[in-house]
Amino acid sequence: MPGYAINPQIQQVITPPIAEVQGWVDGRCFSAERPLLDVCQAVPSYGPAASLLEHVAHKLRDPASALYTDILGLPELRTALAQHLSQDYAGEVDAGQVAITAGCNQAFCVAIDTVAQPGDEVILLLPYYFNHYMWLQMRGIRSAHVPFNPDGPPRLDDVACRISAATRAIVLITPNNPTGIEYRPDFVAGAFDLAQAHGLALIIDETYKDFRTRTGPPHALLQRADWDSNLIQLHSFSKSYAMTGYRVGAIVAGEAFNHEVEKVLDNLVICPSHIGQLAARYGLEHLESWRRNKADLLRDRVSRLRECFACDDLHYRLASSGAYFAYVRHPFAGQAAPAVARRLAEEFSVLCLPGSVFGPGQDAYLRFAFANLSAEYIPQLVTRLIESQSE
Repeated sequence: MPGYAINPQIQQVITPPIAEVQGWVDGRCFSAERPLLDVCQAVPSYGPAASLLEHVAHKLRDPASALYTDILGLPELRTALAQHLSQDYAGEVDAGQVAITAGCNQAFCVAIDTVAQPGDEVILLLPYYFNHYMWLQMRGIRSAHVPFNPDGPPRLDDVACRISAATRAIVLITPNNPTGIEYRPDFVAGAFDLAQAHGLALIIDETYKDFRTRTGPPHALLQRADWDSNLIQLHSFSKSYAMTGYRVGAIVAGEAFNHEVEKVLDNLVICPSHIGQLAARYGLEHLESWRRNKADLLRDRVSRLRECFACDDLHYRLASSGAYFAYVRHPFAGQAAPAVARRLAEEFSVLCLPGSVFGPGQDAYLRFAFANLSAEYIPQLVTRLIESQSE
């Protein structure tokens, strides 16, 4: 231990779950006949479009690409994203309502820092995304949990009863991480009405919006003239264009809110990666067909996963699936999810996340980020799960 004090708010936070789980297989070798099936972290199984890589390589030769951008991002990228969202949601978004961030995780952290302070409270729906909870812990912000409803969508009444005088925001993730569930437009509208009635922010993380199964806009909030009064919408380019390491995301909110966001971003990163922003702009302006084709690929993979999990011999049960994720109920009653997940890693070369990292009451579940796997490996995943059922 160092000879100086560590912030206790940081010390209480769990080790980053992805890094901890990946440590279970550090140093191990896997054969071609029985490779590691890594469904731990949400990473696409394909790389960026070749034309995007060529564009980035060309831009890297321009010394200007190494310079700072505006704090809130390249104006051209903000405009392109505003136009994309206006079209995709059949609504109206202006470039001034867009702030570019270093990934969607940073977008969430900045949004929270702008709306809440230590001692305040934020509502998270179970199972939550662990990084959201970790950031609230670090900031001394309490989280109020809405119970998981494994038999259907969350209930607005459950959200409403968690609102208190200390509440500052309601957080939704759709399509959801870790469950893959897409929230119905009427539920999202109801959450917005709740937020508006109580003077709260509705923060919606839509990292996986391009992988939704429903046609049409994910919700109708951006069609409302007053959407920027209470809505803070978070976006990511990472999965849509297979550029996870470029770290580009966005906050879409009222201009007055983004004026405050600018102060936070200036102190965190000054600006997101210039080259990453150029890649994101290229994706928006040139890769719509590529993006749609990859989304179709993932939807086919969801169907394949559901078919394979319908096997009578498999005792693992799909609680839900969609976008990048399958939330799976394991068959080992009374066993903690970390023990089940670690055994899968050590004995069956399947790396997944235990449900316990997604909040209280989740020990019966595992999260499989199946988008990491090509479709031909999904039957092999199910075979190994069947093998693991024998004690």
